[in-house]
Amino acid sequence: MTTRWLSPAEQRAWRSYVSVSSLLEDAIDRQLQAEAGMPHLYYSILAMLSEAPERRLRMTELAEVLKITRSRLTYAVTRLENDGTVRREGCPTDRRGHVAVLTDEGMAILERTAPGHVETVRSAVFDHLTPEQVGQLEEICGSIARAIQGDNPGAGGEDLPWRRRSSPSCGDARTA
Repeated sequence: MTTRWLSPAEQRAWRSYVSVSSLLEDAIDRQLQAEAGMPHLYYSILAMLSEAPERRLRMTELAEVLKITRSRLTYAVTRLENDGTVRREGCPTDRRGHVAVLTDEGMAILERTAPGHVETVRSAVFDHLTPEQVGQLEEICGSIARAIQGDNPGAGGEDLPWRRRSSPSCGDARTA
């Protein structure tokens, strides 16, 4: 098999992506640590739960939304439980399943921290892009995510760590 090396333009684009990815994650982590004493992942868990019906999601569904392994999510949720921001409940329709629930304390922290988080994202990313570039960024990121996840017919993605077959989500007929 012949290696398909990156062209000079592709190499520049790749290195720019790696650089901005690291810089952005660091900026967001610093802001969230300073304002809420938590890393970006923990904030993301709270944010995803705040947008879910009744502020609750099945753990497997939450792992997939966040694109992290179930074990990493379990560790993070345990830490958030210890802080009183999230609680875990058993799934009434599946004894093996668990649901993460955002507590009132977690919601209060999220509401207090969200303005600073949004300002960090805005000042680091969106203040430097035209509306056309925002659309292009969404399109580019979406294309890459679909390719990696195998969301297109015939593509891979079954081996992603957050994917697995399981019983229906608690309270509905969707798969988790």
